[in-house]
Amino acid sequence: MNIALLEGLLANLSEYLMTPVLICIVLLLIYAIYAIGLFAGMFYVRRKNAQQYRQTIQIKERKWYSGYPIHNYFVNNPKACEDELEIFALKKLENLRVVTRVAPMLGLIATMVPMGPALKALADGNIQGISESLIIAFASVIWGLVIATLTFWPASVKKRWFASELINIRKLRGA
Repeated sequence: MNIALLEGLLANLSEYLMTPVLICIVLLLIYAIYAIGLFAGMFYVRRKNAQQYRQTIQIKERKWYSGYPIHNYFVNNPKACEDELEIFALKKLENLRVVTRVAPMLGLIATMVPMGPALKALADGNIQGISESLIIAFASVIWGLVIATLTFWPASVKKRWFASELINIRKLRGA
């Protein structure tokens, strides 16, 4: 197979990626805004229930509290082992963690795909073609990073919250 033919085929196929990648970036942005809203709601509920939750842990009582998903899973499943609780916590964080990692990658893909046409426009002396391609390229990487930023913070804070809940569950068990 001729290498030029293969290069042309790969270049054409990469251009077909642009639309799905941009759609994914928009969908991930919507999810990131939704996740920030859920995080804000959870923060408010946890703050409202924090004092009662701490008192319940001190007296070693197993009571359900809104905003404490790992604790509540334990209350509903008292025989759940520690590994099961950790897996449940990871499952609760999974979407945020995946979006935090995938969004910049999609932004990079959406940056690199228009670079081929931009370089071709440069070779042809088409300044307008260069600018059109670069606008899409840089906007997509910026939005990928914005999405990652929006989801990284809630993912990190929730990870700390869930780790704290796991420690409190150990206290409830008397371990």
